[in-house]
Amino acid sequence: MKAAESEKGKKMNYVYKFMKSPVGKLKLIAGPKGLAAILWEGDRIDRVRVKAENEDLDHPALLAAESQLKEYFSGQRKSFSIKLDLQGTDFQKQVWNELLEIPFGKTSSYGELAKKIKKPKACRAVGAANGRNPVSIIVPCHRVIGSTGKLTGFAGGVDIKLQLLKLESEGN
Repeated sequence: MKAAESEKGKKMNYVYKFMKSPVGKLKLIAGPKGLAAILWEGDRIDRVRVKAENEDLDHPALLAAESQLKEYFSGQRKSFSIKLDLQGTDFQKQVWNELLEIPFGKTSSYGELAKKIKKPKACRAVGAANGRNPVSIIVPCHRVIGSTGKLTGFAGGVDIKLQLLKLESEGN
């Protein structure tokens, strides 16, 4: 297994678990600090920075993520309390942190996000960072829409984005 190197030079091992969901089979990936990725069926192999080759059906972060996602899909959860282990650039992490501020059942635009991170001309860069969000649903990139209100791209597909937004609007 090719593992990423941590700052201290130790190998970081990522493990995975699959879960069934109303939006298809999801691959949950955990790293040393928590949940590192949620991958969609047919996800682009290069969309996220983490790779996991070993399955672990009992990893605490994966079990917590699976449990909370099931609650979300059943309408019993509006926010997540999972430790995350996000790998990305400082800019990407800044965008992902701002995504966490979009309330359940609400949407924002790329332009609004760019303004909130004090980079109002960085709409396209915000869109690119949004597209590389490794923890879709939990870090709610599906809540970002175009400035005209049109649904824009989503790693899980625009149909699934619409399904998630509908689930949240009904539960709000």
